[in-house]
Amino acid sequence: MFNEKFNEVLTKEGVVSITSWSAENVHVVNTWNSYLVKSGENKLLIPAAGMRKTQKNVEANSRVILTLGSKEVMGYKDYQGTGFVIEGTAKYLTSGEEFDMMKEKFPFLSRVLEITVESLKQTI
Repeated sequence: MFNEKFNEVLTKEGVVSITSWSAENVHVVNTWNSYLVKSGENKLLIPAAGMRKTQKNVEANSRVILTLGSKEVMGYKDYQGTGFVIEGTAKYLTSGEEFDMMKEKFPFLSRVLEITVESLKQTI
């Protein structure tokens, strides 16, 4: 699922937007490309220190949309920069092997946001 262009974007710094929603609320939170860790064929792990509104939304509705990109990676038709839209489901991890691995990499986290990617589309 994670193609070469996506993997290249993860090696460059850029902003990641995570959108979550529930019946009461739509919320967008940001993090950095360098904080995304691939796990298996279709999972992304993201350190969470805050993200309390996101967690509340995910508990009501696990669907999320992420956008990310980098101006340093060539896009379609030799455009300077490329981006991706990811759709999937989310849950928070507070223990376990992946939590421990992420805690070692990112000591500031209190939880790990795990995204199961269902769709990955390059946008530019």
